[in-house]
Amino acid sequence: MLTDILTKDVVRLDVEGLTTPEEVIHFSGQLLVNSGKVKETYIEKMEEAFHDLGPYMVMAPGIAMPHARPSGDVSEPCISFIRLKEPVSFHHPFNDPVRLVFALGGVENDSHLALLQELGRFLEDDNVRERLLTITSYGELEKLI
Repeated sequence: MLTDILTKDVVRLDVEGLTTPEEVIHFSGQLLVNSGKVKETYIEKMEEAFHDLGPYMVMAPGIAMPHARPSGDVSEPCISFIRLKEPVSFHHPFNDPVRLVFALGGVENDSHLALLQELGRFLEDDNVRERLLTITSYGELEKLI
């Protein structure tokens, strides 16, 4: 599933100039908007979720997964990936700062959870997380997946 969803148009490496969680969420969400998979309003919902629930989206050391509840704003299950050149603090007590960001969009609860689970399985490998910090191209990401 990841190879079908994590396409070149939704991946950016060494993104510069983002200094707040809101900027990170917006940038990663905008990739999904530009790909036609979510509406602009979904970005707002991800930002609202961060403000309402706090840094829950920082799921592991250095890794954030911005998302919002499934809604009509998402046309198909999707993920974007950005690697930040400079880490950003999301104010998580244990997992800050963040360099790897996977924004997720689900159409319904089941697909949303399936995306989170598959991405979680991919990221549970220490070697994968280390490689994500050093890959230099989308092709390397594709091979890693």
